[in-house]
Amino acid sequence: MHINEMAFDGAVPIDSYGPGFFRVQGQLHNGAMILMESEARAWGGYDDVAPLLALETRVDFIVFGTGTGLAYLPPALRSALDAVGIGAEVMATPTACRSYNILASEGRRVAVALLPV
Repeated sequence: MHINEMAFDGAVPIDSYGPGFFRVQGQLHNGAMILMESEARAWGGYDDVAPLLALETRVDFIVFGTGTGLAYLPPALRSALDAVGIGAEVMATPTACRSYNILASEGRRVAVALLPV
C-alpha cells in the first residue's frame, strides 16, 4: 500500500489530543479550542458564538468536535451560523480532528471547533 504524506500549505494540523487537551504545533491547548489555518485559540463552548461568526469571510464551514460522542449543535448556534452562511459538520472530537487535518491538507476553507474528550 502506498501512503501519501499530507502537506499543509499554510495550515497547521492537530498533532494529538487527550483528556482535556489538544496539541497543535507542539503547543498544548487545555480545554475547548478553535483552529483555523495557523491560528489556534481558546473557545468557550457552544455559548461562545462571536469567534465562530468572526470566521464568516475566512471559512466555508466549521467542523465541530462534540467530545467523546456525537451531539447536536444547539439550535441557536446553528441558526446564527446559517444566517452568515457558515456550514456546520458535527462529529465526535476524535473524528473531527482527523477530518480537519484531511480537509486542511486539501486546502479547504475550514475551521474546527473542538470540545475536549
